[in-house]
Amino acid sequence: MDRSQRSVSACIALFFTAPLVAEYLLGDLSIKMLAALVMLAPMYGGGALLIREVVRRTGRGWVSMLLLGAAYTLIEEGFTTQSLFNPDYLKMHMHLLSHAWIPALGIGAWWTLFMFNLHTFWSMGVSIALVEALFPARAEQPWLGWLGDSIVAVLFLLGCAWGTAYQLRHDRFLASPAQFIWVGVGCVAFIVLAFLAPRRRPRTLPGETPSPWFTGVLALVLGLGVMFTPPFLNWGAFALILAMDVIFLALVGAFSRLATWTLLHTFSLGAGGALAYGLHAFVAPPLFGGWLVARVSNAIFLAAAVAIIVAGARRTKRALRATAIAQAVAP
Repeated sequence: MDRSQRSVSACIALFFTAPLVAEYLLGDLSIKMLAALVMLAPMYGGGALLIREVVRRTGRGWVSMLLLGAAYTLIEEGFTTQSLFNPDYLKMHMHLLSHAWIPALGIGAWWTLFMFNLHTFWSMGVSIALVEALFPARAEQPWLGWLGDSIVAVLFLLGCAWGTAYQLRHDRFLASPAQFIWVGVGCVAFIVLAFLAPRRRPRTLPGETPSPWFTGVLALVLGLGVMFTPPFLNWGAFALILAMDVIFLALVGAFSRLATWTLLHTFSLGAGGALAYGLHAFVAPPLFGGWLVARVSNAIFLAAAVAIIVAGARRTKRALRATAIAQAVAP
């Protein structure tokens, strides 16, 4: 299989992995609703693929990836679903905004931060990390040309348009003009910051990086911490999640600058995050369908995630060994 074929395979994998992680592995949708994947993929998968392509094509790294993931969060939850502002999202009576309510902005601080975690770290970050590990030889290179990227951008816009139409068809809520303006300003700010972030440079700092097992467990434990933080703690919940975010970003930021950091470490973060999602799904109340269908679905999607993790670990290790051998025999 040549590089172009492998790139197409990688694109297709990410296009469908992102919605599978975001909605199915999380437990929001069951196996009975798998057909909805076709409608969800353009927004989730198109967004993840577009973010990855832009970052890799411009030679940037995960700082830019996460900043663009934050911009994606505002696009989906601020413009498309408007859940950041809707006090009764889809008439489900979940009171999402009542926790750490900020009247001046019309948002709930807990829900807003929670959404930034779910989409920035999981929907985008975990999905990209898992799929790049399946194709390690081109993990830091763009997978498409400009034409392909343009097609992905159109698919993403169509996905957002469909998501917005679906939302308005089932819930006529509209945020205020001021709220839409602030969401737009936030999107632009995150995008600008992503391009102001420095380009990726070779890691040269001395020091011993912890085992990928450690970084994977770190992502798993902190991920479960975010998912299991009870929202009724209100500002306490906001503070706990923010503290876990800071700890995660600080530790990963420090470790990833060391020369001994490898693609396997990056992959381990995605693997730990995926497992946190899959395990949490078993105790989350199903949003749609019955309890039995939900739990069977949770088991199926967690098993699929484990299979991807095993395959990604094997491929990444094989690629790292090949690189080490090539460097050893190089003149």
